[in-house]
Amino acid sequence: MLLGLVTLLLAASVWASVIGKPGQVVRERATTVSATGEVVEYEIGTLFVPENRASAQSRLIGVGYARLFSTHKAKTPPLFVLPGGPGDTVLGALADDDERSLRRRKMFLDYREAGDVVILDQRGYSPRGEMLTLPVRAVAQPLDRPATIEARVEAEVARARAAVAAHADKDLAGYTILECVEDLNDLRRALGYDQVTLVGQSFGSQWSFAVMRTHPQSVARALLSGVEPLAATYDMPSHVYAALQRMAWEANQEPFLIPYLPPGGLMGAVAALRQRFARAPITVAVEVEGTNERRNVVLGSGDLQRALLTPTEAWPARILSLYHGHYDAWAKEVIAERGADSSVEAMIGPLIDSSIGVSAAREQQLRTDPAVALLGEWDFAGYIAAASVWPSADVGDDFRAPSQSDIPVLFVHGDWDTSTPIENTLGMLPYFSKRHAIVVHRGGHGAYAALLQQLPKVKTQVLSFLRSGQLAQLPVNVELSTPKFQRPDFPAPAFR
Repeated sequence: MLLGLVTLLLAASVWASVIGKPGQVVRERATTVSATGEVVEYEIGTLFVPENRASAQSRLIGVGYARLFSTHKAKTPPLFVLPGGPGDTVLGALADDDERSLRRRKMFLDYREAGDVVILDQRGYSPRGEMLTLPVRAVAQPLDRPATIEARVEAEVARARAAVAAHADKDLAGYTILECVEDLNDLRRALGYDQVTLVGQSFGSQWSFAVMRTHPQSVARALLSGVEPLAATYDMPSHVYAALQRMAWEANQEPFLIPYLPPGGLMGAVAALRQRFARAPITVAVEVEGTNERRNVVLGSGDLQRALLTPTEAWPARILSLYHGHYDAWAKEVIAERGADSSVEAMIGPLIDSSIGVSAAREQQLRTDPAVALLGEWDFAGYIAAASVWPSADVGDDFRAPSQSDIPVLFVHGDWDTSTPIENTLGMLPYFSKRHAIVVHRGGHGAYAALLQQLPKVKTQVLSFLRSGQLAQLPVNVELSTPKFQRPDFPAPAFR
């Protein structure tokens, strides 16, 4: 990762010395190496755009991109790959050699079968331009009381105010979903393309919906995965809970987990844990690693709500450990999480999410959803409360609402996705007259990437759609291999 970042930062120094103008690109050549050892030349560049197009005095900022050229001669619309987040850059995948970068690189190189491949950074989070960041948490949180959503909301509002004050020299009103749309449109024109194929994962799908809403004539087709509609920036708790239920059903059949299961299986354990922590918080004493010192941490319903969302392989063991009163590992994690943190994260996360916003009707549904009692408001309450602090203006209900479209769209979504539940895709299907959905059983938020790795026949079919726009012959349901669930690290109890 470091090599790729250094390369991008050095390249950024080149364009920084150039006096650019809006819509101009500065480009250079670079090479990457495929999994088979092939040396592939590609274009790496920076697009100059106004920080805020609504201001005549706006300064210019850079947004990085890379372009890989097609391996076939047929003229097809280029694939514009839009990363997730907001706050993710994938340009380093062409230079880095860590496992994640190598997987992404293979995917980008494979896409060349369908056309040119253009990978676009997000404004405000591009090593070839602006990298706006804010602290995750500057001071330690108390250990003698449980986490509460009220404290989280207060911290999010304070953090937003501090971030805005620290970036007084920036026009933060320009970091919106609409400006991201125009960045893409400017790059499309600068590179000489009439139409593009959008490939968006997670926030990248949301970005794609905004492009299709604003410039439909420029979009030939789209492939959207881990789908996040404009009206659903914040996930409905009951949809997240349904993904957990599907995951639990399969884990309940795992022979080595069966001796640990209470009546009702894993979801029975979740319900029992909720009742346990609703009665009173629990104080856990754990030994500080490398010392003889023991520290107490108070864990409550809020901490439990946050702990329920765990990576798939670890989730059953985590739930069963807590159900059977094995709290030590969890308590150590919470102590670490509540400690002082000097790390930073992308500021465009809350900036862009606040610009997308939420309707009053959606917010009311979120807050009154029955699964809030189990999962809480951690996914949305802080962002909604801080939205008025961030200068990025809300796009409004009309823009958020889905509209009818005849653009061909292939949706790919995992039914175990707890980050963007599959109901997001199901709710968008009626609005696209030319659409197809592939439901990936056992797929989480990375279901699309797993599909490409595990199912070569389906991968070929997906590439065919990207090349032709034809939705025929695509499967409706596919299955990933069963995950290797972790085993609890204590002996199975003897149930009566």
